[in-house]
Amino acid sequence: MRIFAAMDIGTNSIRLAVVELQEGLAWNVLASQKQVVRLGEGEFDETSKNRSKKAGAEPRHKLTDEAIARGALVCARFAEVARGYGATEIVALATAAAREAENRDEFVDQVRELADLDVRVISGQEEARLIYLGVSSGVDLPANKKALFIDIGGGSTELIVGDSSRFYYLDSLKLGAIRLTSGFVADPTRPVTPANWALLQREVQSALAPAARAIAAEGFSVMYGSSGTATNLAEIAAHASGAAIPTSFRNHEFLLTDLQAITKRLCALPMDQRRRVPGINPERADIIIGGAAILQTVMETVGATSIRISDRGLREGIVVDHLRREAGGATLQEAVGARRGSIQQLMRATNVDEAHALHIVRLSLRLFDQWKALGLHDYGRSRELLEYAALLHDCGFFISHTDHQQHSYYIIRHSELLGFNDREVEIMACLALYHRKSVPRLKHPTFANLDAKTRRLVKTLSCALRLAEALDRGHLAQVKDVRCERLAKPDRIRMTLVSSSDAQLEFWAALAQAPAFEKTFGLPLDVQVASA
Repeated sequence: MRIFAAMDIGTNSIRLAVVELQEGLAWNVLASQKQVVRLGEGEFDETSKNRSKKAGAEPRHKLTDEAIARGALVCARFAEVARGYGATEIVALATAAAREAENRDEFVDQVRELADLDVRVISGQEEARLIYLGVSSGVDLPANKKALFIDIGGGSTELIVGDSSRFYYLDSLKLGAIRLTSGFVADPTRPVTPANWALLQREVQSALAPAARAIAAEGFSVMYGSSGTATNLAEIAAHASGAAIPTSFRNHEFLLTDLQAITKRLCALPMDQRRRVPGINPERADIIIGGAAILQTVMETVGATSIRISDRGLREGIVVDHLRREAGGATLQEAVGARRGSIQQLMRATNVDEAHALHIVRLSLRLFDQWKALGLHDYGRSRELLEYAALLHDCGFFISHTDHQQHSYYIIRHSELLGFNDREVEIMACLALYHRKSVPRLKHPTFANLDAKTRRLVKTLSCALRLAEALDRGHLAQVKDVRCERLAKPDRIRMTLVSSSDAQLEFWAALAQAPAFEKTFGLPLDVQVASA
């Protein structure tokens, strides 16, 4: 029996699913937990003030010490639950609150200490992709019919257009129930005036405009809403209708006109009375109007007259993503396909020399595999990251030839690479940074900010990439292959360059990397050339 756990660390709530993995990309839920922690509480309070101080400047966000403590404690308790069920792997992903926080490492470190759990912070695009995987796995979409999926969180809103087999459009907007309330509702305990409601809708319309145009171009026939905001609004609407309350809101549909009536009613009430509205989750009473403003404005803008509720979301997407990785591919855009596709898209966008990049991939992976066979490292899954970093290592040429490794780091680090979490993107960016010139050193803030385990990985993989780059110094692919063997008396590694032509430049370049190799593995490196 294979037990797997998925943890969604959101701005408002932390959710856990513990599942038994089955054949055929299916699973059986063993436990499902949710706890409101308000990780993003106080983080977005200064949004509107910062914006007014300096037009166009990105506001600076920080998690409060109290929020970090609450979040880390819940993560630790949920990890105990998962391990109690026998989970052999827990994937914990953090979204908008951690993504935008300057001090997110404090939260990640505290969770690692309390829960023995590595939290991965993901981009908005990756969050949208995983939400699509989760929601689409639980709805029955007609063949060749597109749906618009919306997930309103505390700090961001994800919008996806897709059908049963693939997505066509992904977006993540800096709109959320907590963020909008913090920035544009002065006192959530009081009624929201018509003028304040209009302000909320204008803010949503402004952020939504580019996405609305893209959604209109794609078209859709049905709209699905996931997350607590959509579900709670559907529950309030059901109570207001006077009809029988459904036992489950899965696939439950409610109308835009019902939503408009609900928001008008909620705005007229102070929070103490709002908490008593039939169907409302009292824990959401302070932010429900912000969430409703997002949902109503989106529906009005894109022309949706109704919305169906999904009980799946990011955490189920984590499970689907894991299953598809294990299966090695499927008809849906699974993780590996999304990863490779986003790498190829960035290569095209930055005009990467594909022939050279592919040759560096072949050489660096040959080194990686042989070094593993010789016992120099025991990394396995990171081989894929080395491959992708090798494909992108020269993307910085798009900006400038001078110090292009630094530009490569920046481009990779700030690109929306689907299928990757924040740690993986950082690793690939660091490998590109260290493929030439300086080796990784603790005096470099970029390297020093990595945890010890990741630093060791970066040193190992960057050594392979540096040597591979040296072996194609002239971009002429003169070194056709490379063979490594371990020699005794004294213990050392001999690397043989296999070439059918003069490879003197490549030989010298490889020798120049011998000190970095010895510093990484503690063994001298001998280099020789053999005819192909």
